[in-house]
Amino acid sequence: MGSIRTIHYDVVVIGGGSAGFAAAASSAKNGAKTLLIESSPMIGGDLTSGLPIDGCVNQRGEWIVGGVFNELLEQCSKVNGYIGKFYDWRALWIVAVDPDLISYAIIKLLKKYNVSLLLYSVCNDVLVEDSQIRGVFVNSKGSQTLVTGDVFIDCTGDGDIAAAAGAPYEIGEETGELQPVSIVFKMKNINSESFLTFIKNHPENFGLGENPYIGKTKSECALELFKQGIPKAFFVHDGPIMKKAIESGELYKSSMIALGPISMDYKEISVNSTRIAGINAIDVMSLSGKLYELVEQVDMCVNFLKKRVPGFENAEFSGLAPKIGVRETRRIMGDYVLTVDDVLSAKKTAEAIAKGAHEMDLHGSGTAHERKSIKDAGSFDIPFGCLIPQNVENLLIAGRCISSTRHANSAARLMGTCMATGQAAGTAAAICVHDMTKVRKLPVEKIRKILKEQGAILEGTY
Repeated sequence: MGSIRTIHYDVVVIGGGSAGFAAAASSAKNGAKTLLIESSPMIGGDLTSGLPIDGCVNQRGEWIVGGVFNELLEQCSKVNGYIGKFYDWRALWIVAVDPDLISYAIIKLLKKYNVSLLLYSVCNDVLVEDSQIRGVFVNSKGSQTLVTGDVFIDCTGDGDIAAAAGAPYEIGEETGELQPVSIVFKMKNINSESFLTFIKNHPENFGLGENPYIGKTKSECALELFKQGIPKAFFVHDGPIMKKAIESGELYKSSMIALGPISMDYKEISVNSTRIAGINAIDVMSLSGKLYELVEQVDMCVNFLKKRVPGFENAEFSGLAPKIGVRETRRIMGDYVLTVDDVLSAKKTAEAIAKGAHEMDLHGSGTAHERKSIKDAGSFDIPFGCLIPQNVENLLIAGRCISSTRHANSAARLMGTCMATGQAAGTAAAICVHDMTKVRKLPVEKIRKILKEQGAILEGTY
């Protein structure tokens, strides 16, 4: 390894998933010279997995995430990559996109705001002096770089930078339990009409009618899903078809098989079902070692769907997500800790810089799955303090690692919410640079004013 080069940016964002993309775009949009560092060859993270973008719409159908997310959907629409906003007739509204085309849209939006990129690069150490991050050491192919900055934003999902800088954190349950890891996959040549007819005639196999705000029976919801014509469905583990497959060994133990459209003609879908519990995803050896087993589960699920489910007779496996999906690792402790009571009571606050609307959604081992809806089918506010880690002065956090209890985090870890906290962190960082002020001295009212001017949704909804 040669000598270490040094580069400086106003704002340095580490992690290029949904939170990091939104943070970098918002920081640059607000005038800060911004660098986005990502370990993989591409920006987007789980946005490119095929998963629907959850957490953008509450159970009433009200949008609660806007701003940079709306800009992303506009870019996606230009290349026919925005499929739409749909209700699953179980409990949630989802936003469906083409996972290949959203990658293009993300790049176009970052270029629009002149965000600098450093790909194929891993932050392996942090330089801290007097509770201030002076820089992050970045390993790239054949070189090492010290990236200095005025404000840093940790969007790693795992809270790597905050933890290395000395911020306290929690991981999982006190017993060491963590939510399972998964890999999403795709199938094409689906006959949506045949599949939806099966749902209409056999609603007992599916998650339907769980939202009390809708006030419809399971059969009525199955009919509505059929009339909607979109293959967004949720097999439940205790329904006859999935239960029998698990008991016979035809299918691995899982609480669900969640399907959603990823093409404009609704003939290609994503499948979210695989799971392996007991993995601490910070341990990359352990995480990497489970890829083979996850792909074996993919094979089982593909065969199950083709053999047992009408509409899948001629379907084909069409691809894997680019990475293993991780639901839970570190939660960085901040100036405010979001609680499950905040989430389920739909708590509002004048300190809010983002909103969330996903149900409490804690996946367990095998078929275990704990879910609870938000009061009045509404949304919960996320205070600015959730983005400010303890013990560090010039660092913000956004995305899955925000300050929260375990059960609260299960509702706040979704991609829509991650983009909302990312936009807030990027905006706040840019204001700090412009005003030459510290993160904790920044008036929340000023952040909120700019966020609302730029399309973020902070009030006016349940």
